[in-house]
Amino acid sequence: MAVDPGRHAGGRGLTDRRAERDVLDRLVAAVQRGESRVLVMRGEPGVGKTALLDYLAGRAAGCRVLRVSGVQWEMELAFAGVHQLCAPLLGRVEVLPGPQREALATAFGISAGPVPDLFLVGLAVLGLLSEVAAERPVLCVVDDAQWLDRASAQVLAFVARRLGADPVGLVFGTRVADDELAGQPELTVGGLPESDARSLLDAVLTGPIDAQVRDQIIAETRGNPLALLELPRGLTTAELAGGFGLVGALPLAGRIEDSFRRQIDALPAQTQRLLVVAAADPTGDPALVWRAARLLGIGLDAARSAAEAGLAEFGTRVRFRHPLARSAAYQSAPVRDRQEVHRVLAEATDTAADPDRRAWHRAQAAAGPDEDVAAELERSAGRAQTRGGLAAAAAFGERAAALTSGPARRAGRMLAAAQAHLRAGGFGKALELLAAAEAGPLDELQSAQLDWLRGQVAFASGQGSDAAPLLLKAARRFEPLDPDLARETYLDAYQTAQIAGHLAGGGDLDEVSRAARSLPPPPHPPRPADLLLDGLTLLVTDGPAAAAPLLRQATSAFADPDVPVTDQLRWSWMAPMMGDSLWDYQGFSLVERPVQLAREVGALDRLPMLLNQLATAAVWRGDLAAAVSLIAEADAVCEATGARMPPYAAMRLAAFRGREAEAAPLIRAALEQAAAGGQGVAVTGAQWMAAGLYNSLGRYADALAAAQQASEQGPEHYAMRALPELVEAAARTGNQGLADDALGRLAVWTQAGGTDWGLGIEARSRALLSEGQAAESLYREAIGRLGRTPLRPSLARAHLLYGEWLRREGRTAEARDQLRSAVAMFDDMGMEAFADRARRELRAAGGTPRRRAVTTAVQLTAQETQIARLAGEGLSNPEIATRLFLSPRTVQYHLGKVFTKLGITSRAQLSRAVSSR
Repeated sequence: MAVDPGRHAGGRGLTDRRAERDVLDRLVAAVQRGESRVLVMRGEPGVGKTALLDYLAGRAAGCRVLRVSGVQWEMELAFAGVHQLCAPLLGRVEVLPGPQREALATAFGISAGPVPDLFLVGLAVLGLLSEVAAERPVLCVVDDAQWLDRASAQVLAFVARRLGADPVGLVFGTRVADDELAGQPELTVGGLPESDARSLLDAVLTGPIDAQVRDQIIAETRGNPLALLELPRGLTTAELAGGFGLVGALPLAGRIEDSFRRQIDALPAQTQRLLVVAAADPTGDPALVWRAARLLGIGLDAARSAAEAGLAEFGTRVRFRHPLARSAAYQSAPVRDRQEVHRVLAEATDTAADPDRRAWHRAQAAAGPDEDVAAELERSAGRAQTRGGLAAAAAFGERAAALTSGPARRAGRMLAAAQAHLRAGGFGKALELLAAAEAGPLDELQSAQLDWLRGQVAFASGQGSDAAPLLLKAARRFEPLDPDLARETYLDAYQTAQIAGHLAGGGDLDEVSRAARSLPPPPHPPRPADLLLDGLTLLVTDGPAAAAPLLRQATSAFADPDVPVTDQLRWSWMAPMMGDSLWDYQGFSLVERPVQLAREVGALDRLPMLLNQLATAAVWRGDLAAAVSLIAEADAVCEATGARMPPYAAMRLAAFRGREAEAAPLIRAALEQAAAGGQGVAVTGAQWMAAGLYNSLGRYADALAAAQQASEQGPEHYAMRALPELVEAAARTGNQGLADDALGRLAVWTQAGGTDWGLGIEARSRALLSEGQAAESLYREAIGRLGRTPLRPSLARAHLLYGEWLRREGRTAEARDQLRSAVAMFDDMGMEAFADRARRELRAAGGTPRRRAVTTAVQLTAQETQIARLAGEGLSNPEIATRLFLSPRTVQYHLGKVFTKLGITSRAQLSRAVSSR
């Protein structure tokens, strides 16, 4: 086989590349020392990336080298790249936790099972690499990463982000920047310096060349090694000497491919045809290639000419000199010849062992619509989807639609392909297919599905204000066709309308709720989702008093452990709204089970939102340490998956702590993101948190402005949560009328709920606007009611307000008792600004505040803190690793650092050591 690009023709090794070799030498040395490293090596075709990867593999003494090569023709086969990487390691899968082992087996088609989450597969791959690396360092070399199938690209990017303390190197060679690998260290590989380029060119020239022509070649190739090696090939001495054969109209990659094409054109016809067969098969399996070749009447001698020309070798694997040579071989053949090659490859492919590759070859062989092939592709799409290969399912489905002759069936397949693209994150392609499907003909159900899909794309792509009208339209169209689907779609529309809030253009919450209220009752016992829809829509149309009984019934339904997992994961994030509307803290517990389910099944798309809700519940309880842990877990999910989520819980936590330097940027970011994405409810939430922050700091005018904005922006059942802040800020700034109005609005909701939390908040707020014995009775009522709940911040604020009132009444001894309680509670919870406000009041009442506890100077990183907390809760290293998307070895590494920093020797000491952090 010919020399690699970037090598001398005599095989003396890489031409220069000292800077690149230094980077690679340092990388492999770090891995050999037991560290992890990631590198993305980027450069144009032919610049020498493969040669550098070969150099790296050759330097990896003592390492296990695993190689993956992306193949353009294999991009539609889910997890093909990951399978290349893991095939040598599959004997180790028994060491993986059950869910990871099963996810990997399902993804590879080894066994049937529930659809695996992409990142659960990623965690399995990370676990396998960690297990192997425990014996000796591992170097993973991924060439032509731009041609990895989408699922493999995402899994390997996940692994790259989570290597941690494992002695694993992961190096990608790619032509273009990839969003999946954004943020990873990069090495840009350019052309050779002029002197080295001249040396390489001279080594392959076979005759004289004009000096100006040589300089032209070097300049136009920009030192690209493959171009320097290949462009002179196939040219006569005269053409080369005078420069007449060097036409530069094409881009460099195209000119290199033309050079390969000229070389192929000079080969015997049978050899050319064999190269087309080899190029059309991405597996490199010689047995398959020769089976197909025999069907075309091609003999073994045909391979000799290809090998002698240095274009391809047919040994234990079929290998082309360069991907551009493969492309030239394939593209140089007429379309009819390529179709014939794919036909015989399909015939030569084992139907039972590789049905999807056979289906894809049949699709490429089809000259026009073919229902038999389309149906086979449809089955392949179904198999890809059950393995978690969403992008592959979308590709199969799209090709199936293209090969469908009947317009109605083609439109239906376009809808299915659009839904697969939506699930794979291909929003633009989904909209293209929906536009094509709209030409129809579509029946009524399909037409409604089209509207539903457009609404889902709008919602998933962050265009919240556009989603609700589309989903509302779909729900109305579903009503006579599928009542259950109509109710589910109304619930979808409700959630998007609520998120859009006051920024909704059409299909606002009131319109959605009134439309849903006109539905007839379901013909079967109501499902939890039915109760949720009925309760929430009645809340909007008729108010909390009318909706309360139904909301309580729905809350009980979602608390039933027999609720299907799919319903728990789909709707449970909305369930706490029922409790919030009634000031019922029991609703917080509805999220605990779905969080556990999402962790178990790897539903990482839902997990960040659920974790943020659980963190919010922890903040309301005053368990800020638990909130920190849950937010860190949500951040770990987002980091691992590349997802983005506004920092709602982190904003709430910072506001409760009273740390303006932390909270203010989060509030600003939330406001900007919410406005850009049409998420009005997030604007309301950010203003609400700002009001609480300013009240804690005693900046009541600022609190008043923020609380007014929050309370005036619907939906009312969410905006009303800012009313206690508005009452306090208005009372402190002398705006009695505004405070009275806010209290009246608040009482509508607290009275409807009738809970100790709501009535305690109402009593605390009413006391602020009362005098004498009435005020005192209300403060005591508030403390009594809130004391019966686990909501310590609300109780502590009641003690603070009562203490402030007592001091102004001149009852300083009693005031000191209340204020000391407030200081102690705020300090214990870490609510620093409220604690300082209570201390100031206590000093003014003649008391001496206790000093704030001095915490240890030992600083743990965020990840060390999270790992320490989970270990302190009794989780094992593998359980922590699964929770945080790390390897057990990385967890152990961080725990070792925690033990050293905290001066402890056992896991039993962890809980106490980190409880106050």
